[in-house]
Order: sequence, then C-alpha cells, then structure tokens
Amino acid sequence: MGLLRSISCALLCALFCSLSRGAENPGARPAELLDHLTGSWVLEGTIAGKPATHDVQAVWVLNHEYVELHEMSREKNAGGRAQYEAIVYVSWDVKAQQYTCLWLDSTSGGGLSAEGIGRAKLAGDSIPLLFTLSPADQIRTTFSYDQTADTWQWLIDDVEKGQAHRFANVTLTRRKRN
Repeated sequence: MGLLRSISCALLCALFCSLSRGAENPGARPAELLDHLTGSWVLEGTIAGKPATHDVQAVWVLNHEYVELHEMSREKNAGGRAQYEAIVYVSWDVKAQQYTCLWLDSTSGGGLSAEGIGRAKLAGDSIPLLFTLSPADQIRTTFSYDQTADTWQWLIDDVEKGQAHRFANVTLTRRKRN
C-alpha cells in the first residue's frame, strides 16, 4: 500500500508541475509553432493563377517577440529587382490570446494601416489570419504546418461580399543545404 501511495503522489506531483508550467507560460505552444516557421524556405505554387517560386527567410527578431519573414520572388521586374518582395512580422499576443501579423509588401504601400494587420486565434497547427479591408472585404491568409513533412502551406483567399476567391496556394519547403 505504501508503494502505491508513493507512486500516486509522484504522479500527482508530476501532473501538478506540468500544469503549473503551462499556466506560467500560456504562450509556449503558439511560440513553438512559430519556431517551426523559422529558417530558409523555397515557396512554390500558384499566385494569381500563375506559377510562382519565391525565396523566404524567417528569423526571430526583437528579443524573440516576432518572426520576421522576408519573401522575394525569383521573377525580376524591368529594373532587375524582385517582381515581388514582402517583409512580414508574425507574433503571439499572450494577453489577447491571438496571433497578430503585419504584412508589408511591394504591391501597394498600404501596409502601415489597420488593414495591414491580420489577427488569428490558435487553431492547432494553423494560423488562420484575417485582414479586414472593409466591412464587406477581407483577405484570409492561412499558414498550416505539416509536422510530418516539415513544410508549410499558405492559402490566401480574397473575400468580397462573402464570396471567397483563391488568390494563392503555395507550399514552403526547407531549402536544402549544399
């Protein structure tokens, strides 16, 4: 009986300690998901109905508060620069219990506005961001991590008056080291 009581106490203590750790750091799981986003990636798929290949670098910045993604298309414009370039910041807001995202890119220059900030609740291995452009128009950008393949799928839908239109369907694969 004494051995059974000792084992029960040890199990309860272990359970209590693991629950305490979770309570101390409620942002651990979302941050772990963002850890999987860091690294060097090749983005391939379709954007605006056309094949696309981009290079993406993702690193933690500013005291490990944000993941910064730097995306550049391999396609060049007339000036020899990347046809598309974006710098994206993604973070987990512990207080609001949601991801936030600031998306700045070379398409319109309007990213430093309320419309340039997306928000998402924790959804397993996905980050379903919603950028609200107007009461009737949104952009849904969903980052989904596949743990088995160590890849990310990004789906981007333009939503106009409740109708979703797929804008992008791309996969990020880790760049192989030479």
